[in-house]
Amino acid sequence: MNVGVCRMSLRLPENLSLKGKRQVLKSITTQVKNKFNVSIAEVDDQDLWQLATLGICCVSNNKRYTNEVLSKVVGFITNSRFEIEILNYEIEILPV
Repeated sequence: MNVGVCRMSLRLPENLSLKGKRQVLKSITTQVKNKFNVSIAEVDDQDLWQLATLGICCVSNNKRYTNEVLSKVVGFITNSRFEIEILNYEIEILPV
């Protein structure tokens, strides 16, 4: 079994409040969950209204598949119409 973890740092330049941030992140997390069947949540920077850190997790028995799914999630968020900038992301595959 392999557990893939992706940590993604985002900047929301057009955002002016925590309420606006919550709306954008809710849209992102809902679409990613529905499209890719992964776990996703905000894991850091909860009090900052223009920064967000998302944690994304995928479990599979195939290391290549796990990496592929997480890469597709990153690509989906990058190429989406959300008003965000991706500052950084890292993918780690952990054998269990």
